[in-house]
Amino acid sequence: MARDYSLTGPENGRATHSGLAGADWYKSPVARDELLAIMTRRNNPAAGHTILWLVLTVAAGWWLVVTWLSWWTLPAAFVYGTLYGSASDARWHECGHRTAFRTRWANDVVYQLAAFMDVREPVSWRWSHHRHHADTIIVGRDPEIAYQRPVRFWKIVADMFGILSTWAEFKKYATNVAGRLTASEADYVPPREASRAIFWGRVHAAVWVATIATSIASTSLLPLMLVGLPSLYGRWLLVVFGTTQHAGLAEDVLDHRLNTRTVYMNPVLRFLYLNMNYHLEHHMYPSVPYHNLPRLHRLIGHDLPAPYRGIVHAYRDIVPALWRQRTDLGHEMRPELPSVSA
Repeated sequence: MARDYSLTGPENGRATHSGLAGADWYKSPVARDELLAIMTRRNNPAAGHTILWLVLTVAAGWWLVVTWLSWWTLPAAFVYGTLYGSASDARWHECGHRTAFRTRWANDVVYQLAAFMDVREPVSWRWSHHRHHADTIIVGRDPEIAYQRPVRFWKIVADMFGILSTWAEFKKYATNVAGRLTASEADYVPPREASRAIFWGRVHAAVWVATIATSIASTSLLPLMLVGLPSLYGRWLLVVFGTTQHAGLAEDVLDHRLNTRTVYMNPVLRFLYLNMNYHLEHHMYPSVPYHNLPRLHRLIGHDLPAPYRGIVHAYRDIVPALWRQRTDLGHEMRPELPSVSA
């Protein structure tokens, strides 16, 4: 039978009573001095990557403006949308953990910008992601289970254009404008943070309204193509990356090696994704900054399932598993764990 993935249904209580909520997770051992060394936060790597990302995004936006309504508009929109709507997700994620920069305000500034570009109300999503790490793929507890069973491929395609995720966030914005949190938000956002979540939901809604009004007043779609719509038409790579994280793997386990995967990627993709292809390592040790994840991988790789050689290699296993999960709700991929951890 299909399970209730909501945070307000019976699965939440079941997970709590069975000891899955807020439980202790398996961690591959790392020597304390080595772990402390790679947990050190620095400003320089994130500053360089952030400046490069912003320069590329502004340049692509300028390309879109100067080629507007020509044949060059399509490639310009593709590049700009990908940098805006997909690459922003990794910046939102890393700065949300406050590990990208050593300086707190730098993390928070980039986080706020990327959260808007990613169509995520920043306060509730920070706490949503905190829950995702505490209860990764625990049904009824994790608000970020993207591939719920039975899997529906039309939903995957729709969200490559941000249709479902943006609609869900707009409903949250509407609730925030009315001065409330949604029932799911109320489950993971602490009461002391509720007013801040409502405030930022209203700010995001106001920016969307202002951009739509500007587009109408100027009788041009260009303002929305620069602010807002790139979150939809540029979201495709976010989904391509995100699917490699947990899709097809086990639910309700307390070992990230069984519900999260690592996929090797080339330097360009790692820049866009900020090394989140080392996703298993990140979930085991979320306090390690993204620029040190390759080093963490070298330290604990012997205790992890073999990483995939690339995105295509990973999808060769993921797609058949998701296809089977359309009808076989109990099917899940089971990575082979190294004998050293047996």
